[in-house]
Amino acid sequence: MVNIQWYPGHMEKARRQMQDSLKAVDMIAEIRDARIPLASANPLLDHMGQGKPRLIILSKCDLADPIQTERWVKQLSVEGQVMVLPLDIAHDLKAKAKVVAALKELGKEKIERMVRKGIRPRPLRAMVCGIPNAGKSTLINRIHGKNRVKAEDRPGVTKDLTWIHCDAQLDLLDTPGVLWPKFSDQRTGSLLAATGAINEAILDLREVVMDTLHVLRDLYPGVIETYYEVEPQTRIDTMLDQIALKRNALEASGIPDVERGAIFFLRELRAGKLGLFTFEHAQQAQQQTEDAQ
Repeated sequence: MVNIQWYPGHMEKARRQMQDSLKAVDMIAEIRDARIPLASANPLLDHMGQGKPRLIILSKCDLADPIQTERWVKQLSVEGQVMVLPLDIAHDLKAKAKVVAALKELGKEKIERMVRKGIRPRPLRAMVCGIPNAGKSTLINRIHGKNRVKAEDRPGVTKDLTWIHCDAQLDLLDTPGVLWPKFSDQRTGSLLAATGAINEAILDLREVVMDTLHVLRDLYPGVIETYYEVEPQTRIDTMLDQIALKRNALEASGIPDVERGAIFFLRELRAGKLGLFTFEHAQQAQQQTEDAQ
């Protein structure tokens, strides 16, 4: 399995800035990838969040298995403290209204406490966090109404903390996408890489794709073989050769170019051409947690 570690200097700086800034916010809006709800969760937030209310936004739900998304919403929700909102940030024209409404509902108790104390309520303050390429900058742009934040389909674009005035009742603190110093297991690293959270320039794409093919075959049997029109019993270690052949990705000698085959596969996977997949199934994750206890 591929060994991935990626924690650039600007991410350590961002972690320290986030930790300092948490004192000034009332809640956290954490954006995760709906296809990998656990792998895209940053465990540093559990430590730094200090029990603050949290909105978990499951982004890219248009690319995820809808049945699994529904199950994850139920599994991740904690009454009164954690709300979960599946969202297609890039295409849902009501994304802003949904997020703003959820954050205001989450902060409703705090506003009520201010009123009871005779304090004129100030705008709620929410820190927007997420791993790279989860859709955070796109969401901020939608909420702000202007392309104030650069949004690109590659990790590591936002590198500074920025306050965004949403309306009279809500301010948002935009933060850079941050990965954690050490992945709990290498499967997590592979899933992050497959969905585009890690810069491809530092990766062995063949290993990433091999890991991803194993996961897909286990969770969605027959889907890969059907899409690429390969034999059902094709071994995983030769699957990339078959994909390269199907995409006419050949070296000068005529043999399959597995590196280019891996690039084709990842592009098609991320675009949803193979289908709607969730690489971590809720019931399996819950069972693994129970077994660990």
